[in-house]
Amino acid sequence: MNILFVCNQGQNRSRTAEFLFRDRFNTKSAGLFNNLLTEKQLKWADMVFVMEEFQRTEISKRFQKEYLKKRIINLDIPDTYYFNQPELVDLLKVKVDQAIHEIAV
Repeated sequence: MNILFVCNQGQNRSRTAEFLFRDRFNTKSAGLFNNLLTEKQLKWADMVFVMEEFQRTEISKRFQKEYLKKRIINLDIPDTYYFNQPELVDLLKVKVDQAIHEIAV
């Protein structure tokens, strides 16, 4: 499964998630204002995780056609963490695993 993680800068939250889950899935990360998300990345992804609802809205504006074809899940993780911060890692593990479990059921 190809999973794309998106946050504002593509440096802390989404990048941590990319590295954290790369042994279980094919992962990539991108940002909306730095390390910019591309249409090619969005097409590649089977599932997209955003960290905040604002990011889902922004993706819908920038990539309307692809947005309608994608399962985009908001993890609701605020922009208060640094790359690979232990608390962020723990939060990502719980939220991503829960989301994937709910989809599989």
